[in-house]
Amino acid sequence: MSTRIVRTVVLFLVKLLARVRIEGLENLPESGSYIATANHVGRLEVLLTFYVVRRDDIILLIAEKYRKHRIWRWLARQVNGIFIDRYNADFGAIREVLRRLKQGGVLAISPEGTRSPTGNLIQARQGAAYLALKSGLPIVAVAAIGNEDAVVKARYKRLRRADVLIRVGKLYQPPALDHAQREQQLVQLTDEIMCHIAGLLPEERRGYYRDYPRVAELIQQDIV
Repeated sequence: MSTRIVRTVVLFLVKLLARVRIEGLENLPESGSYIATANHVGRLEVLLTFYVVRRDDIILLIAEKYRKHRIWRWLARQVNGIFIDRYNADFGAIREVLRRLKQGGVLAISPEGTRSPTGNLIQARQGAAYLALKSGLPIVAVAAIGNEDAVVKARYKRLRRADVLIRVGKLYQPPALDHAQREQQLVQLTDEIMCHIAGLLPEERRGYYRDYPRVAELIQQDIV
């Protein structure tokens, strides 16, 4: 299936299921590689990624558990997705992501690694920070509000679309990788990534990162 057909189907499904409003769309580069990091609250995010990022070189990571489902295997093929083991070091998937980034692709990744059961931010894993440090690429935070699975399902049952707000932050550059300080850098950059996302969310949705002073700093500096 061609990329054009896939995008047409995606746009149709998104408009069928949700009314989407986007803030900060101008912060997304139209060309060149970067890493888009977002909160993770619902399956609709797969479609929203292609709805917001209007490019044909999106790198989408899909949890290994979905490989056993025929529909997800089909979808992964259509969007050129990469299945990844979230609980073990999946070096094959990591190498493929870095290869595509080097070719100019855009990585869409949820640092939390799994959907939040409450809709609030949970503690993130270090995968997104690792890829950012290894690639040296800029990062942009994206926050999705109103697309929780339960909300979308409940609205759909009543033949109503979910009201989804997408907020896009300003691009920022991770530090250069220092192999001697790598572990410390991973911790610090993971927190920085999540604070950028938290700053785009309502206070009640910031969850684990709600009381991080860095969130308030970013909001005050108007860089989220």
